[in-house]
Amino acid sequence: MDNKIIVIDDEKAIVDIIKFNLEKEGYDVITAFDGEEGLKKIKEEDPDMAILDVMMPKKDGFQVLKELRLDHDLPVIMLTAKEEEVDKVLGLELGADDYITKPFSMRELMARVKANLRRVDFLNNGNHQNASVKISSDGLEIDLNKYEVKKDGEVVDLTIREFELLKFLSASSNQVFTREHLLEEVWGYEYYGDIRTVDVTVRRLREKIEDKDGEFKYILTKRGVGYYFRRV
Repeated sequence: MDNKIIVIDDEKAIVDIIKFNLEKEGYDVITAFDGEEGLKKIKEEDPDMAILDVMMPKKDGFQVLKELRLDHDLPVIMLTAKEEEVDKVLGLELGADDYITKPFSMRELMARVKANLRRVDFLNNGNHQNASVKISSDGLEIDLNKYEVKKDGEVVDLTIREFELLKFLSASSNQVFTREHLLEEVWGYEYYGDIRTVDVTVRRLREKIEDKDGEFKYILTKRGVGYYFRRV
């Protein structure tokens, strides 16, 4: 079955050209032109991915993303007409998997769509039902095949991107990776983003798996180099 993608943007010309290119690649496309309509259609249609504009009437992209993340973990690519750092960081903090700045090339957008949907396809094709491969470290248990993380026996709710980052780091415990390397390996070789994406995702992941005392046990920083997973 083809992946289903919803495009939410109040500019009809942009929606039409994105829809045309996605359908040419074989995707099933749903469209919405404001935030409220977008949320309604997500609940009705249960898409595999959302392409979400920031500046929209009724509910902007940030509001939609915040509500969406309450009960959906589908990949979200944010569209923004602004170059401001705060917009990109806020989107990532709220749970966006990717962002792209207008104007953008369709080739770049299609590459990002494909890179993000690979993870959805992996979860849907049944490979994760194989015998569990688990990594454990001081109260944290990571099931690499089931895409499940537990902290002190309680399931931790991670986005697919957050899990992919944790999976990659923990599979090579105590090995330091640069941000550039993580961007390439976790986000995919077609990814065109910048290293701040890695920093924000690490921060979100730490908020979910680390203790609240400010001391990091699992994901540590090697100053001037990058990040590593400490396994004890």
